[in-house]
Amino acid sequence: MDQGDRRKIGHGDEADAARRRRVVGATAVVGAGVLGASLSTRPGSSAFYALTCATALTWATGGLAAGPLHRGRTRSKRRPVVAPVLTGAAAFGAFYVAALVARRIPLLDRALRKVLRYADEGRGGLVFATTLVNGAAEELFFRGAVYDAAGARAVPVSTAAYVLATVPTRNPALMLASVVMGALFADQRRRTGGLQAPIITHLTWSSLMLAFLPPLFRRRRG
Repeated sequence: MDQGDRRKIGHGDEADAARRRRVVGATAVVGAGVLGASLSTRPGSSAFYALTCATALTWATGGLAAGPLHRGRTRSKRRPVVAPVLTGAAAFGAFYVAALVARRIPLLDRALRKVLRYADEGRGGLVFATTLVNGAAEELFFRGAVYDAAGARAVPVSTAAYVLATVPTRNPALMLASVVMGALFADQRRRTGGLQAPIITHLTWSSLMLAFLPPLFRRRRG
């Protein structure tokens, strides 16, 4: 391979990286805006479901358009399954305990009830489905495209991007959760080299949160 060929390859790598950054930047702005709009609609309304689906479509499209994605493996070269499920369950346990504390803090109590009313007042199966679809789409983008575009600082950058995406919701509970879970998901991506672990953990955590957190606050309101 001569110097001209190497320069072409190097230029191609730089062009791919620049394109990835453009896709990531545009997707982050659009996705954050649509997410904020979705949580400003009436729970259970057609607008809420439409915007929720639009949010998932935005994250997934950006993640897939930015470049190739990797599933990842454990140290034993197996695809990670059991450990991510257990991690998601453990994360839910920690959040459940935190929710018990948050109920005594007015700001967080109001923020949590505002989010959970979308589960309470929506159609159960549809809320569950859209939540899981959004969880998987978020991983494709934040632990896929954003993580790969960030290079050596992938963990802090992808976590910061995940947190910033929740800012338009103006909900402190969501922002705090995004800090903790964003860092956890990014670390899983770092350790396994792919998306399978964070996706499974995210879906496990989300499923348990939907199943057990709304009743906790519903009993309190009653």
